[in-house]
Amino acid sequence: MPSFTTLRRGFAVYSRNSHGIATRWFGASAATALRMTAARQSANPPMEFPCIDKLETRQRGLMAGPEPTYEKVVTGYEVYHHKMPFVCDHGGILPQLDIAYETWGHLNHEKSNAILLHTGLSASSHARSHARNNNPGWWEKFIGPGLAIDTDKYFVICTNVIGGCYGSTGPGSVDPATGQRYATTFPLLTINDMVRAQFHLLDNMGIQHLHASVGASMGGMQSVCAAALYPSRVGRLVSISACARSHPYSIALRFAQRQALMADPNFNRGFYYDGVMPHLGMKLARSIATVTYRSGPEWEQRFGRRRWAPDQPPALCPDFLIETYLDHQSESFCLQYDANSLLYVSKAMDMFDISRSVTRRLDTQRNRAIVEHQNEKDTSVTGGTNMSVCMNINEQPESTTGQSRMETGVEIEDDLVAGVSDVMQPTLVLGVQSDILFPVKQQKEIADILRRAGNTKVTYYELDALYGHDTFLIDFVTVGAAIKGHLENSTI
Repeated sequence: MPSFTTLRRGFAVYSRNSHGIATRWFGASAATALRMTAARQSANPPMEFPCIDKLETRQRGLMAGPEPTYEKVVTGYEVYHHKMPFVCDHGGILPQLDIAYETWGHLNHEKSNAILLHTGLSASSHARSHARNNNPGWWEKFIGPGLAIDTDKYFVICTNVIGGCYGSTGPGSVDPATGQRYATTFPLLTINDMVRAQFHLLDNMGIQHLHASVGASMGGMQSVCAAALYPSRVGRLVSISACARSHPYSIALRFAQRQALMADPNFNRGFYYDGVMPHLGMKLARSIATVTYRSGPEWEQRFGRRRWAPDQPPALCPDFLIETYLDHQSESFCLQYDANSLLYVSKAMDMFDISRSVTRRLDTQRNRAIVEHQNEKDTSVTGGTNMSVCMNINEQPESTTGQSRMETGVEIEDDLVAGVSDVMQPTLVLGVQSDILFPVKQQKEIADILRRAGNTKVTYYELDALYGHDTFLIDFVTVGAAIKGHLENSTI
């Protein structure tokens, strides 16, 4: 019986039989040859892998280098062009900045009825349909006349965050300094950076005071951040399924997603725009993410242990209905979102921490970068008062590792309380009991630190919903009623 030793080198496979004769195969043909050899020697037929066949077919199709479809997913948005350099918290600089945004309703004469709606990780500015884009938005049932965010009363603004891929400046944008896409020369971002960019847009629109800052998931992080960074400009705060700081479990989940993505052989350290997109890595990353977005009880109810084809033998490819669901959800996402945007935006979520020590450290880093850039260019890059917080640039950061030096639970919580010491707005915090990505403990933490800081207008609701983290996208009756009540309550 011949024995084979197989070595993989890139896309090639070398096999050497017992007589020392080496054979070299490439790609799918190599796998086919090895499978045929095994089949001849085994008493069992080889397993079929239609899911891998499908991936290989998709991969061959991508070899032609199609334009990424995410650039065409959203249409009908407006773009604010910020002409001045934008200095990021970790010292990177964007020579100029585009922010894609959409609006609904009408801004009143006093410009006091605006609501800034913040998005989750992969959402665009298209929260609701309108004349320029009549496709349903991601919060279609929440925004409109008489709905949770009543456009007869409020002027709603939703942006695509910087770092994204739906019209705002991100890794897939062209760097004016090189004429090429940024790719992974794009600077690391923070949630604070995203919010500061949004307030540049508000400045340009002449809006000095928001009726409310509203967001869920990463959008909830942004809403808390907006209230903390601009307390005098935010009238009310709504944070849903979010946190005051990212916790280890969610960081670990997002890390696993990024590792799966970067392991794709086509990732090319982020410089894939002129070649093959990292389709497989994106699909794996999205599969991991999708598991965290819903709940086990919901899937038990929807899918149970039912198989897609119960009359067929079990397969290693998608077999159970829950597997086919994950496969479909992840496949549809692959070419609709930029892989680099996923890396950058998810990393910003990991680093989010509203603690005073962290905020001061970021301010110090950014101010130092501003001064260095001024010295290099001999010109101002601040672009307005929101470019930086006026601080002593010689102040030393809390920690060179990016973490607070606080060690005990009490010290950490005190630091968080100090970080929201100016957040005295009427606040609504919503959590969902079935949420595994942002457990209710994290929503309670937001409410607790605000109350400890002296905010007496904090309302906390914990929803017993089945849909896990995605409840904020689905339960427009319960979630919508809570939001509507908070926004329109004139007694708070």
